[in-house]
Amino acid sequence: EVQLRESGGGSVQAGGSMRLSCTASGFTFDGSNIDWYRQAPGKACELVSHLSRDGSTVYGDFVKGRFTISLDTLKNTLYLQMNGLQPEETAVYYCAADGVSVVAGICGTWTDFGYWGKGALVTISS
Repeated sequence: EVQLRESGGGSVQAGGSMRLSCTASGFTFDGSNIDWYRQAPGKACELVSHLSRDGSTVYGDFVKGRFTISLDTLKNTLYLQMNGLQPEETAVYYCAADGVSVVAGICGTWTDFGYWGKGALVTISS
């Protein structure tokens, strides 16, 4: 059974930093397509960052150089370093792997493809 588990969420003040981690069991991140998504209250799920199996990265337009996705292959752990966080970025952040689909704008809905974590709440106060 594949399980992805996010950690490192919590509260931070505006302008602060946070690092999220995602560990996997029953799945190897290395050589896979892996993602960070987020869902803010009342908003659609959106892609934060994507790490392709070839090592290339993609970031949402809103990132503007503030976030970094990385993978520790020895620990089989995915990271998202976030700097300069703003209150509007308060959301549940999800780790995903192997080509997930976003169904009806909602993060975390499992389909026949890919795997989702349960999410980590990140709260940014002004």
